[in-house]
Amino acid sequence: MMVRVREYALLTCDASETESMDMGIISPQTFDWLVALQQTWGKNVQLLNREGKQFIRLAGYVGYLQSPAGEAIEILPKTQHEITNDPESLRQILRSMLKVSNGISPREASAAALQKSPQPLHEWIFSEFLRHLVELVKRGLRFDYHLTDDDDSAFIRGQLDINRQIRQHPGKGTRFHVRYDEFTPQRIENRLLRTALDSVLRVTRDSENWRMANTLSHQLSDIHPISSPLEKMKSWNEGKYLYAYRSVKPWCQLILEKLNPDFQKGASQGISLLFKMEKLFENWVAHGLSQELRSGFYLGTQSARHCLLTHTPAANQGKKENWFMLKPDFFIEGPQERFVLDAKWKLLDASQANGEEKYGISQDDLYQMYAYGQKYLQGKGNMMLIYPHHAQFDSPLPLFRFDENLCLWCVPFDVARGVLVRGDWQGSFSCLSSMAEGANAV
Repeated sequence: MMVRVREYALLTCDASETESMDMGIISPQTFDWLVALQQTWGKNVQLLNREGKQFIRLAGYVGYLQSPAGEAIEILPKTQHEITNDPESLRQILRSMLKVSNGISPREASAAALQKSPQPLHEWIFSEFLRHLVELVKRGLRFDYHLTDDDDSAFIRGQLDINRQIRQHPGKGTRFHVRYDEFTPQRIENRLLRTALDSVLRVTRDSENWRMANTLSHQLSDIHPISSPLEKMKSWNEGKYLYAYRSVKPWCQLILEKLNPDFQKGASQGISLLFKMEKLFENWVAHGLSQELRSGFYLGTQSARHCLLTHTPAANQGKKENWFMLKPDFFIEGPQERFVLDAKWKLLDASQANGEEKYGISQDDLYQMYAYGQKYLQGKGNMMLIYPHHAQFDSPLPLFRFDENLCLWCVPFDVARGVLVRGDWQGSFSCLSSMAEGANAV
């Protein structure tokens, strides 16, 4: 059973509710499982009570959940106010954002692959991993020499351990203690791939994915999996000798990092493959900006050049400290101009053009941008808040001014096409080229 909802949706086991993309009806067993995980997840899942009925509201995560009872929940992005969204179009957007966030080039995740059959997100990730692993196996896995200690060898090979040999029991005089280098496939990269493959084989419900995973499992049967793969992922070799491994690595890392996290305890574990939508959107915007940056300008992400204030604690022997670092999502710097931009995965409403509702813009976000403007632009220049484009926010808002020198633009970003929507802001941002000039208005 697959329940399909959007982020921030309500989940309930009350069958009298009307099922939609914003209301999922799940079994009592799955509901109890999610409630049990609530303490570990913190703000990721919020238990609500409404009119005597119990609901769970999901937070800003997208991906896939499967309870130990086998019930599956697919969580898609919330890109519009409308309740009815085409699930496949949302999957297309999510896949594009996911590949950018994990450093997967367009050649490695082609348009044809992105538009494959309407698979849930986790099955698409599995199919991409398996596809690249099949190609790697066809080209041939890399072997490496590993030092092997053998305390019961029938013949001498490599180096004989004299000290251990002379202390050997007389009844084993024909056996040798040797140490030698063995050329085997047990290098860390192959073992990590085998570990991810075992997870896919255990979790997938897609017949084609299972067939590919099962075939690969037999082909890689001599390779030993790793019990703590995340600790070993840092040891992955990026040298030219392993160039053929580069295309499969991000998919392997994605599965090992996201699938079955440590908070799932017990013999009957559920499945979790979740991604924070706010971070995916930020990386998607960064990709779009980098594609359209004019020559001579530099794009920095999460820059931490300035702090909000300095302080000298009395107990710190007079040493000054920087407190509350200011880290805008994007900082663009050129020979003579600087720009600060921040991405917010929030839905504005251009129809709320009044002093009470203020388009739905958060006052905290404006305070944050004002601090950025003072510290990064010395109180003079142009800044931008970037929000997702949708039916109620399909064109840039009129200019906001903190004062005569410091300006702020609120601009929609077309998540499907990966571009900013054209508008009056173009004349103030000389750092961006075809994103505005060559793209058609939405």
